[in-house]
Order: sequence, then structure tokens, then C-alpha cells
Amino acid sequence: MGRATAELLADRGATVAILDLPGSQGKEVTDSLVGGATFHPCDITDEAGTDEALQAVVRDHGGMHVAVNTAGGGVSKRIIGKDGPLPLAEFRKLIELNLIGTFNLNRLQAWHMSKNEPDEDGERGVLINTSSIAAFEGQIGQVAYTAAKAGIAGMSLTMARDLGGLGIRVLAIAPSLFATGLLEAASDELISTLTKDAAFPKRAGRPQEYAWLVEAIVRNPMLNGQTIRLDGGQRFAPR
Repeated sequence: MGRATAELLADRGATVAILDLPGSQGKEVTDSLVGGATFHPCDITDEAGTDEALQAVVRDHGGMHVAVNTAGGGVSKRIIGKDGPLPLAEFRKLIELNLIGTFNLNRLQAWHMSKNEPDEDGERGVLINTSSIAAFEGQIGQVAYTAAKAGIAGMSLTMARDLGGLGIRVLAIAPSLFATGLLEAASDELISTLTKDAAFPKRAGRPQEYAWLVEAIVRNPMLNGQTIRLDGGQRFAPR
């Protein structure tokens, strides 16, 4: 979803900076983009390293106006398993990656955006985070992931209120199952099973559909302080 968004925004004339893990395809993607895109190796669980990467973005491009945060992930594990309760360290790790990592990006990105000259409507920037429909109906084994994604959704309005006086908008996108990561190679049969409860379309979301919503958010200043579901009408069943 991050790659599709970077490609779309670059095609629309934005100058793009990609932050991703050093061993990722971030440099490869950056080299394929138009408009002077740059790559900045970054682990969002590294507070100082993330700060340095964002400072490099501002040095290279002269400012930061749109931030799309898609980093995250998780594993499925029940609260009580055969070997005992879910290790607290594993819960903390998922919260650190998904929720604290996102907030750390937001606080630093907002600081850089606050220094922008406002446009004719007074806007200085927009923060777009990635939640999940698991934030609202998490499945069995998703308690840590659900807590983190619910936290991202829950921050949207409060952060929008905090930053509204500076002309900075804050939103979150809550996707359902998308054809990214492990699902990219999933069989049609598995995808059909996983999306059978969707209203329409009954398929995995496509990365470009996430990117289209990002573009709509950036273009429409009345979108603020909310979490937008991107799910084809799907509601997760318990399992």
C-alpha cells in the first residue's frame, strides 16, 4: 500500500521520500519514481533513527506536507495458549511497532509541518495513518494487533483537535484484507474464504485502492479527524 501510494503521488507531481527498513525494497522503488524521490533507511521502533530520517527528508526536500504511514504488522496468538498466557513482551512488541511507532512518526512529522507556510486556506499538512478493520471487530488471536490498531483509530480526532490550530489534518484509513505481504501469493480459494462476508466486491483490496483514498484525503480539506473504513462492506467474523 505504501508503494502504490508513493507511485500515485509521484505521478500526480509530488516529490516523494520513502522511509523503510534498510533491507527493504525502498531504494529500488525510489529509483523507479519520477520527480527526485529519495530513500531514507529507517526502523520506526528506533526513536532517534526515525527523527534523523525525517530531518534528512526535510533537508533534502525543503519541507514536509503529506505523511502517509503504513508501517506495521502482527501475528495471531491467543491470550491463553497451551504453554500459558501470552507473553507480555510479545504484546508490548506489537504495541511498540504499530501504535507507538505511528505516534512517534506523527509527533515528528507534525513538528516539521508546523513550520510550513500555510496555503490559502491555512493548511500546512496532513497526516494519514493506517489502522485496520480489526480495530473494530478483531478476530480470535488478534488482541495485541486489535489494541494497537484501535489506538491508531482512536488518536485521529484528538490529534486533529490538537493540531487544527496549526492547519494540520489527521486521518486514519482502516483497510480490510488487502493483496499485500503474505496475501499476495494466496490462492483464489483462500482469498474467497477470507472475503466471503464482504458486501461487494468479494475480493481482497488492491494496493492502488488504498492509494486512491490517500489522494482523495489530500485533495479534500473537509476530511479530518476520522477513521475511514476501506473494506467493501466487510465485517470480520470471530475467526
